[in-house]
Amino acid sequence: MSNPDILIVGGGIGGLSLALSLHQAGISCRVYESVPEIRPLGVGINLLPHGMRELSELGLQDALAKRSIETRTLAFYSRHGQFIYSEPRGRYAGYDWPQLSIHRADLHAVLLDAVTARLGADAVVLDRRVSKAEQDATGVTLHFENAEPQRGRLAIGCDGIHSAIRRQLYPDQGPPRYSGVNMWRGAVRWPAFLGGDTMVSTGWMTVGKTVIYPVRPATPESGGLPLINWVAEIEKPDAVRQDWTGRGRLSDLMPAFAGLTFDWLDISGMIEATAEILEYPMVDRDPLPRWSFGRLSLLGDAAHPMYPRGSNGAGQAIIDARCLAGLVRRLGATPDALVQYDAIRGPATAKVVLTNRSDPPDAILREVWQRSGGRPFARIEDVIAPQELQAMSDRYKKVAGFDVETLRTRPSFV
Repeated sequence: MSNPDILIVGGGIGGLSLALSLHQAGISCRVYESVPEIRPLGVGINLLPHGMRELSELGLQDALAKRSIETRTLAFYSRHGQFIYSEPRGRYAGYDWPQLSIHRADLHAVLLDAVTARLGADAVVLDRRVSKAEQDATGVTLHFENAEPQRGRLAIGCDGIHSAIRRQLYPDQGPPRYSGVNMWRGAVRWPAFLGGDTMVSTGWMTVGKTVIYPVRPATPESGGLPLINWVAEIEKPDAVRQDWTGRGRLSDLMPAFAGLTFDWLDISGMIEATAEILEYPMVDRDPLPRWSFGRLSLLGDAAHPMYPRGSNGAGQAIIDARCLAGLVRRLGATPDALVQYDAIRGPATAKVVLTNRSDPPDAILREVWQRSGGRPFARIEDVIAPQELQAMSDRYKKVAGFDVETLRTRPSFV
């Protein structure tokens, strides 16, 4: 391949989605990934209908469906196992696209396989750690620590919350902003619950909150058990680790979750049965005034890392990619395309970042915890009106851009 139009820094979900979208738009690109080998990382991830619309337009829905669970219901329960609120999700809620729960490694594998098949074996270059990017009137040069420079017309930093491109654009930004909440995550083969297609959120972070959902179907090889993803969150002011490769210790979280068992799910037993636990503080960054500088810009977590409290991080990165590809298709691989991209996606994602801090979907649990004083209640109607709970959920969908009507009527990006 000769010099591509677009240089993509980072081969994660955002970078690969951008590569596929640019290819669909007829624009040449190449992905540069810092790791020498692609390995399965992370645990579960949710693809909401706005992200699935974009992945479906890329022809990936069937491949993803084979490796995921189509989520039917989102349900909230108190710390004591009392029902609070539930709603249908995805196609069961009237969307044209499903909501899929999937292991991050499986999502990444589907994207990477598609990039390799469509763009060629040399479309993703491994072991390329960017040291700096230089630009002039006609293009961008990426310099690497261990390879010859690469020239293109634009360069997009899709390299995550510790982005090298963002650090060059904002050298004084400091570390990510810690929320005061620490998170542990894991995935384990465990019996299905609540119909096998429900995403559950329980408790609250002052005493221990969980988010639990299946991400891989049961198979004969798995003993007939699905793979269940879980997240445990506790308020913890002194957490410092900021790397998903860091391993968590069962002893650090079990005091908050010991004996947590409902009629339909033994949460403490599920956590204790997990072989590998990851630990990471809940962090984000303040919205930036701009992402684009001439021929350089940012995408996904490099541009707008957000608290994982609305199942929205991956979806917003995918939408970034589609929006940018559509603008480059119309305006060329030019600074003008990046200016337009900034103007559209910057304000939209800033709203999500700030809402995830103050009023995300799990604010339902916060309100119930505060109004009930953390005590058991006879009926949720005695604590809060169901209509108020639904209004909280509906507000978030509008902020994040996946209420049914907006999503159905919005023109395609590409």
